[in-house]
Amino acid sequence: MARILVTGANGQVGTEVVAELLRRAAEVRRGAVVDVVAAGHDDLDVSDRDAVMAAVLSLEPEFLIHLAAFTAVDSCETESDRAWSVNALGTRHVAEAAQLVHAHVGYVSTDYVFDGTLDRPYTEWDEPNPISCYGRSKLAGERELGENGVIVRSSWLIGRNGPNFAKTVLRMSKEGLPLRFVSDQRGSPTIAHDLAGRLVSLVLEKRHGLFHVTNQGATSWYGLARAVLAAAGEDPERVEAISTEELDPQRAAKRPANSVLDNAALRLSGIELLPEWEESTAKLVSQLAS
Repeated sequence: MARILVTGANGQVGTEVVAELLRRAAEVRRGAVVDVVAAGHDDLDVSDRDAVMAAVLSLEPEFLIHLAAFTAVDSCETESDRAWSVNALGTRHVAEAAQLVHAHVGYVSTDYVFDGTLDRPYTEWDEPNPISCYGRSKLAGERELGENGVIVRSSWLIGRNGPNFAKTVLRMSKEGLPLRFVSDQRGSPTIAHDLAGRLVSLVLEKRHGLFHVTNQGATSWYGLARAVLAAAGEDPERVEAISTEELDPQRAAKRPANSVLDNAALRLSGIELLPEWEESTAKLVSQLAS
């Protein structure tokens, strides 16, 4: 029986990863070959080394999918100790414990490890240069994991669970609020369900190294907001394009102007890429609206 421990299991990606693992388990002898242990923050605080050691050494998982993170980008600027404690030191604890039981680790990182100054999509071999505390702390987490597993960078996550941009747009539209979103920041929207499937495969195949995993294509926050409204059967012309400088209030954390990720390692490895972002966004919005 393969035991799989998932940290951050209650988060946007964590809930999808656990569901994907259970789905795969059910397909093979009614789950007899996989034991999934889903640990949310209340179950396992990764910033607590003793707690991580106790959990991993007692469970002895063969695989460890590490999703626990402090992802509130602006709050990371004012709560930097928390960001470093969870995103960097927490990953050190996970990596250290995983080595003791020879568990293969999968870790999710972010497009915000880049400064956004390139005029093309970023590959896995481009040099990171984060411009926010969140980006710096997640890059530190990558370095803490080192070669002890697979690192998956993703971006602009939206999904069925937890707060995210798609839900915010739908809520603002329902409440009749102004829909003003920046058009000078570009990225690759990624649906949590799609990411979860590829992440699980990379981990269970015991892949190593760094992979960018996003839905294909790129847009701005303005473009994504329009797509969400259109998929919901609403008028995308209601969305107004503004510049980052016009944001009111201004955000605490700097965002990269270009954080489009080239899924080069997947493509060159012959691994199927995720669907186009428009296709998956439309499916997601139909689920959110039902």
